[in-house]
Amino acid sequence: MLDNPQIEPLLARVALQDRAAFKALYDLSASHLLGVALRILRIRSLAEEAVQDAFVQIWRNAKAFQVQKAPASAWMNSIIRYRALDVLRRTGREVPIDDVSSGEPAMAVPFKVGDIDLERCLAGLSTEARNAVALAFVEGYSHPELSRRLGRPLGTIKSWIRRGLQQLKECLGS
Repeated sequence: MLDNPQIEPLLARVALQDRAAFKALYDLSASHLLGVALRILRIRSLAEEAVQDAFVQIWRNAKAFQVQKAPASAWMNSIIRYRALDVLRRTGREVPIDDVSSGEPAMAVPFKVGDIDLERCLAGLSTEARNAVALAFVEGYSHPELSRRLGRPLGTIKSWIRRGLQQLKECLGS
């Protein structure tokens, strides 16, 4: 989840139609929200459409945000999820429910890079490295967010991702 203390103050300024605050909010959170949308939609152009729709909704509805009901990051994450699901409905695509709702990375989708089977390469990683890489690159979690989510030291998370990416590079290169 997007966890940054700057989010709520920026959102409060967006509620006042502060364009500079909106740009700062976008710069701070767009990559994370894109990761969430990509996890649901699996197609970058559709995910980008969902992010654009989400930010329009954030701009229009920032006044309705109530900090006592939920953190700003949770509010924004729910908006992007709903926008992504709307895109799925509009395009007629389907995605298994567990891919959307589970906290675990959905790596059951077969990925191909040319004739190379990425799924096979991912299966060769340790469970920890595979989950860390998937959460970072599919869901858009930052290293500190992963550390908090997985309850592991930041250095461990960085090592898992570094080793996992190195193993993927070697597997894909062979």
